[in-house]
Amino acid sequence: MTILLVEDEKLAREQLEQMVLELAPDARIAARFDSVARTVAWLRDNPAPDLVFLDIQLADDLSFAIFEQVELRSPVIFTTAFDQYAIRAFKVNSIDYLLKPVDRTELAAALQKFRENRRAAPPPFDIAQLAEALRKPAVQQYQERFMVSRGERLLSIPADQVAWFEGEDRYVWLMSADGKRYPVEYKLSDLEGLLDPRSFFRLNRSFIARFEAIKELVTLSKSRVKVVLSPLPSREVIVSSERTAEFKHWLNQ
Repeated sequence: MTILLVEDEKLAREQLEQMVLELAPDARIAARFDSVARTVAWLRDNPAPDLVFLDIQLADDLSFAIFEQVELRSPVIFTTAFDQYAIRAFKVNSIDYLLKPVDRTELAAALQKFRENRRAAPPPFDIAQLAEALRKPAVQQYQERFMVSRGERLLSIPADQVAWFEGEDRYVWLMSADGKRYPVEYKLSDLEGLLDPRSFFRLNRSFIARFEAIKELVTLSKSRVKVVLSPLPSREVIVSSERTAEFKHWLNQ
């Protein structure tokens, strides 16, 4: 099967290609592009690929602009970092999607789904509705306070007084800006949906930090970044190379 890869982050594109070829040895990458303009030009002059992996945020525009210029009949798997509100939009439109950084298991499931439905026509979807949903995300209410306990006392910590959350073994801890540590009854994955993504970022599997708690960044080998937090955790906090581009984009908002 032929595959078109459209992704403007070189590292992400290379990693996706490597995983696709490992999971689908019969696949052939027909082309790789990082922009709407180059993708449109190729689609106009070449046969439609069997499958398209399409990043939403490209170098020159949102990838939805492709659909405004050419008729794309190939099945599409979107890759997106818009995890706060994209899921609803994609489910409404019956489109397959992968959240970035792309997980190997989820990619395998998406490829299996493609194989099973390969002979069927791609499901119709309203691209204008989807584009509007992603350009103008719905207003979402985020948690403003977290109830914690210290001995027999119950306290309510405002979200803007949280420095970071740490997952350790089976527990999750809240570190307040004044250096006090409390256990909380949440998983880090649950907290991602409760916290305002403009203020908090999932640095790695163990830490979610508030912007104001980030005091220093140190570049490491292989595009990784060491994050120095305040208050200082008991272990180093490293952002992996897979998440570095997204982290820098978040910092630059």
